[in-house]
Amino acid sequence: MTTTAEVSEDLVVDFDIYDQSLAFPEDTVQERVAELARRGPVVYSTAHGGHWIVTHYKEIHEVLRDPETFSSHPNNLTSETAGFGKFIPLELDPPEHTGYRLALQPLFSPNRMKALEDDIRATVNELIDGIAAAGTSEFIADFAHELPTRVFLKLMDWPLADAPMFTHATDVILTGIPGATEEESNQARGKAAFEILGYFQNVINERKANPRDDVTSQIIHTKVALEGGTRLLTDEELNRMFFLLLIAGLHTVQGSLAWSIVHLSHNREQREQLIADESLIPSAVEEILRIEAAVIPGRRATRTTELGGVTIAEGDQLILMLCSANRDGEEFDDPDELQLERTPNRHLSFGAGAHRCLGSHLARIELRLALEEIHRRIPDYDLVANDPPVMHASQVRGCARLPITFTPTS
Repeated sequence: MTTTAEVSEDLVVDFDIYDQSLAFPEDTVQERVAELARRGPVVYSTAHGGHWIVTHYKEIHEVLRDPETFSSHPNNLTSETAGFGKFIPLELDPPEHTGYRLALQPLFSPNRMKALEDDIRATVNELIDGIAAAGTSEFIADFAHELPTRVFLKLMDWPLADAPMFTHATDVILTGIPGATEEESNQARGKAAFEILGYFQNVINERKANPRDDVTSQIIHTKVALEGGTRLLTDEELNRMFFLLLIAGLHTVQGSLAWSIVHLSHNREQREQLIADESLIPSAVEEILRIEAAVIPGRRATRTTELGGVTIAEGDQLILMLCSANRDGEEFDDPDELQLERTPNRHLSFGAGAHRCLGSHLARIELRLALEEIHRRIPDYDLVANDPPVMHASQVRGCARLPITFTPTS
């Protein structure tokens, strides 16, 4: 394991992505990470026992595409979300990872995505119906958190009536209890995770006893090629997979929706373009994803190797600043500018290689439909000057609170 004494002094930084002072003002993370990137493609942080921070596109792309050298476990610098074992398949490496990923393919097939599109648009409009007449909204609670929660239930063919439980429990897991101590928040997180896992187990038990014509039953009853042979997934494996599907799809979409509102509130001429021509929205979605990547994945070196001019020792932990890679001037022209029609746009927000996000197409559909309907129905939204967005910093960056105003409609 590398120590500070072994690293060139100019590459040692005091940076902790979990430090909540990075969350305000809203662009603080990007500014601080840009400072790190100017030092070099790989720097060393003293936080969390010491870890490398990879900042440039080339080196991040290299790490993502080399799972033999850079294991995806542990993915987190902290252990607070990993108390019940590895996230499947996120924290598994090929070839073990491959069978589990294939088991999830039915959820994200092109036919499945096409079938979900009308349901997602209806959900978007139902949520807008709930705020349109008021002219004000706390956008995260009313829309950005609720949409991916309901989409998860539709994806799994589970009752939408259960959305409030998932909304509350995932809020607690992701952000703890506002105003509580860290110990109290961690206890609440454990209780919320236990509630969700209990729900998952009830679903598994019911589908095992009474299989249905739905994707959940298909996953439970389909044998998967894994190390040691072909078999059904165990209850524990199913629970870990379902938990990852819920958390991974929720916070990322929530953050991207919030950043869409924030960026387009600050770039009104571009918002007018989207209102006038919704055919621009798909490329706008890609640009929002590029300019504010939510996820900061972690990796662990399985052997000593060279990366970006430094020596990474076996066992060293790394985090990959995708939000920095996506603003690398070697890869993108005018990287700090929001360009609605940017092309090409080879951003890394969904990762690359074996762990490239399986739900990327679904996320794009959610964001596209949300932006279409928001700009059709409440297009003149604005931020609240005396109640600014509340961001939070972690390995899944995002927005916890976003008050907006707009012209009320019926």
